[in-house]
Amino acid sequence: MIEFISNNFVPLMFAGLFFFLLTGIPVAFGLAATGLMFGFIGMEVGLFPSNMFQALPLRVFGIMQNDTLLAIPFFTLMGIILERSGMAEDLLETVGQVFGPLRGGLAVAVILVGALLAATTGVVAAAVISMGLISLPIMLRYGYNRTLATGTITASGTLAQAIPPSLVLIVLADQLGRSVGDMYAGALIPGLLLVGLYLLFVIAVAIVKPSWAPALPQEARIYRETNGASGHVSLIALLAICAAVGWYWTTVHQGIVNPLVGRGDRPAPGDEVLISAMTVASLLALVLAIANKVLRLGLLSRLAEQVTFVLIPPLVLIFLVLGTIFLGIATPTEGGAMGAVGALLMAFGRGRMNFKLLKQGLDSTAKLATFVLFILVGSTVFSFTFNAADGHIWVEHLFDALPGGAMGFLIVVNVLVFILGMFIDFFEIAFIVVPILAPVAEKILPELMPGVPVDQIMIWFGVIIAMNLQTSFLTPPFGFALFYLRSVAAKKDYKDRVTGEMIPAVTTAQIYKGSIAFIILQLIMVGVVIAFPGLVSDNLAQEAQTIDADAALEKIQSGREALQQMSPGAAGAGEAGASAPASGTPAEDPMRGLLDALKQDAEKK
Repeated sequence: MIEFISNNFVPLMFAGLFFFLLTGIPVAFGLAATGLMFGFIGMEVGLFPSNMFQALPLRVFGIMQNDTLLAIPFFTLMGIILERSGMAEDLLETVGQVFGPLRGGLAVAVILVGALLAATTGVVAAAVISMGLISLPIMLRYGYNRTLATGTITASGTLAQAIPPSLVLIVLADQLGRSVGDMYAGALIPGLLLVGLYLLFVIAVAIVKPSWAPALPQEARIYRETNGASGHVSLIALLAICAAVGWYWTTVHQGIVNPLVGRGDRPAPGDEVLISAMTVASLLALVLAIANKVLRLGLLSRLAEQVTFVLIPPLVLIFLVLGTIFLGIATPTEGGAMGAVGALLMAFGRGRMNFKLLKQGLDSTAKLATFVLFILVGSTVFSFTFNAADGHIWVEHLFDALPGGAMGFLIVVNVLVFILGMFIDFFEIAFIVVPILAPVAEKILPELMPGVPVDQIMIWFGVIIAMNLQTSFLTPPFGFALFYLRSVAAKKDYKDRVTGEMIPAVTTAQIYKGSIAFIILQLIMVGVVIAFPGLVSDNLAQEAQTIDADAALEKIQSGREALQQMSPGAAGAGEAGASAPASGTPAEDPMRGLLDALKQDAEKK
């Protein structure tokens, strides 16, 4: 029996974890119980020393001292305050009025607002519930196809997992041992491309099946001018001016910012340029709208003013948060703190800040932060025993015989994460599966990208996993976004308060069916990121450190001379050594040989 346990310890440990999860015990406690129980079993059978767990408290204290994880409560508080202050409702109403006159305009508005909520709230439940309560009745009222309407809402809510500042990106960066800022920079372009893919799908549906996505009728458009105009011309003119200024900023960004951040002549990363240009354009729009209102110039329509005052403040907030992180001015934790303060100021400025709202925000933030912390502690206990049993080597051997080498490993990992996402939460996958796969990925994946730094390869791997984890909210049977929408969608036929017509109930089958197309789009995006790793790695800072071999040698020689002057023994040794031929060859001077080799490598590069 002891021999059987010793030979199959790691598989038995996985079986024990599976057993604990099936009992319904909270995942955090199931992980810790598995780690502790199998740790004691390992001691009894002689696999581990009796003092193995003495180092465990230090690991737990290390988690408590991890400053990176402070970004989670800060960004959570920012999102909750913005969501509870009515930002989602205002955004959906305003953006819906902008795109409503077009076929598919309401669905486009839902996707764009979902992307903005993802970048501000970062909470899937808040985004899906808000859009389900506000947008779904309007879409059903004006004849939207139910599958398209429900799928658009649930999928747009899941964008919070892929677009920075996402909580899952923070967790993945921590578990992979990489920079959160790099993870944000790597995920920005893939996240925006996914939004574009959603928009292209909706536009294609509106063209092929116009009856599925009708335009808003005239009576539903509330922001109209006294002469009956919609106000879109003024809005387009404002956007054109701001876009031109933003484009101009991209041409001067490097010359202005590089001296400020000490970057020298190195080119600025593309994500940094994009975020800074959008920040400048957004600030300009806000300044022009405020000047128009204060000075009563009458140059902007009601629609243009409404869009600016509702849309621009949260945009400026998130651009400032991401911009300071990308520029290296602030850490993700500091950026999150700035975002939380900005959200509080925005809620106060909108007249919606009160003690009840603050209490709700702090309460929800404390619950989520505690939830994440307990899972992290439990997973640390589990991985402590797992690594002591050389479980990472066992996992590595599992992938040795896979066909396709590194690409085969990547495909199998994504299939595994996709299947696990049907049954367990993304936090649990990030804390249980990713730490097990990370050492194997770090060893195998460099085959796919020779010459690329390992840090960039692991950031690429993390972004792929994040994009894959996004599907976990849409895949039955436990797709949380599907449950969130089910909780707020009409369960019975109801009479519409505007048209007076009876609207049939939304069925669970319609919600599930609506998610299928968007799951396929998300998997396509995972494939695109795998096929084009430059979408991630090209946005990461390429900062190579060069070594001046001659300068280093001079410092070493001067140090030797100073040492000889200070120490008579050393001086004597130096005089004794002077009788030997001082040719300076590598054999006679190893340090000189090493520096010569470094200099030759630098010249080759």
